[in-house]
Amino acid sequence: MSLYKQRRELLNQQLDRNSVVIIVGNTQKTRSKNIKYHFRADNDLFYFSGFAEPDAIAVLRPGHEHPFVLFNRGKDEAAEINFGQRAGQQGAIQQFHADLAFDVLSVEQNLPQLLEHRTKVYYLDEQGLYQHRIFDWINQQRQTTPFDKIKYHRQLLPFAPIVHNMRVLKSPEEIAKIKLAVKASTHAHRAVMRQLKPGLNEGQLEATFLREIANHGSKEVCYPSIVAGGNNACCLHYEDNNCSLADGDLLLIDAGGEYQHYCSDITRTMPINGKFSVEQTQLYQLVLNAIDEAIAQLKPGLCWSQIYTTCMQVLAQGLIDLGILTGSFDEVWQSESYKQFTIHKTGHFLGLDVHDVGSYHDNQGQWLKLQENMVFTIEPGIYIPQHCLTVEEKWRGIGLRVEDDILITKTGYENLSAAVPRTISEIESLMSSAEE
Repeated sequence: MSLYKQRRELLNQQLDRNSVVIIVGNTQKTRSKNIKYHFRADNDLFYFSGFAEPDAIAVLRPGHEHPFVLFNRGKDEAAEINFGQRAGQQGAIQQFHADLAFDVLSVEQNLPQLLEHRTKVYYLDEQGLYQHRIFDWINQQRQTTPFDKIKYHRQLLPFAPIVHNMRVLKSPEEIAKIKLAVKASTHAHRAVMRQLKPGLNEGQLEATFLREIANHGSKEVCYPSIVAGGNNACCLHYEDNNCSLADGDLLLIDAGGEYQHYCSDITRTMPINGKFSVEQTQLYQLVLNAIDEAIAQLKPGLCWSQIYTTCMQVLAQGLIDLGILTGSFDEVWQSESYKQFTIHKTGHFLGLDVHDVGSYHDNQGQWLKLQENMVFTIEPGIYIPQHCLTVEEKWRGIGLRVEDDILITKTGYENLSAAVPRTISEIESLMSSAEE
């Protein structure tokens, strides 16, 4: 709990004593009838509290005698027999170090009183659970106070920009958890490579990935796994995972295990029969060259946008060299014709969310510069779907991507996912040894 307390104290240094922060957590969602989805806590509330139950609200009051107040579910013996233990208000104080705790059912009565004389109300409610009530809360004192008493006219301010930019730079504890998530995923990706062969169903390999991350301490994936054979890989967020894998096609697997709320995000592309064809080799090596050139320049101070620019320059020239695009590099670059085959950006922050929060621009609107303890992905790809009749048939139905998880260090970078085979020879060697 000391880590969460440190974060609250750091936040207190950024806000004055006239401020109060309200963070509304998530509620559990219904899957069908009386069956609910597995609950996932709101990451911003968790970031400051470590609290992971549904229906929680955190109130933070800088400089107050009781700065951390938690609204959470009360103890309920019948509910706990059916659905698991609750911390209750006593647990909120003893286990999670709240200074005060109230049953969330009393929020209408108690939360407005916690605002006291403070007039800057920072609010974060990603699910909009109380957006219809917040103005009543902040105006209650003014509207119910006698005419000759002091009235507090409160401002409602967004809290997301503050907490999300705090989350960009990771603490040593966060980096350690991300590394454990990546380690579990590394074992899982290697297991998929060893098992892969024609005739298997995509879903079988998804199951292999899930089993292997569980064997290494990861309870679940942090996004729906993409296990896409052949032309399915040209759908960026394909998640049906129910097709049979054909000899001669590629398999793209984009999957990441989660460790204690922290994410990994790794993509590898491999030949289903264990051997890249000539065309597959040419396209795969092009994507690998792009990511390797981008990674090689990483260090504190590099402009974030340079990663994308580097990848696109390599891919554009490579597509020209292969005859998939026509014209000079300058013509292709100016017209952006390469984008029809590259489609997406080439990375995102990584942390509590797989697409982690935080601005990619500074306060002046300029691209962010890389800093020590940033963690993010780099993931260039090429996608040429079957219906693309502007290219030769030999290129069609190929979708491939290589994605690594990167930590920026004091002098350079660490590729956290480098242990997952990524070169053509490494992939073919692992798949060949598995057959033996």
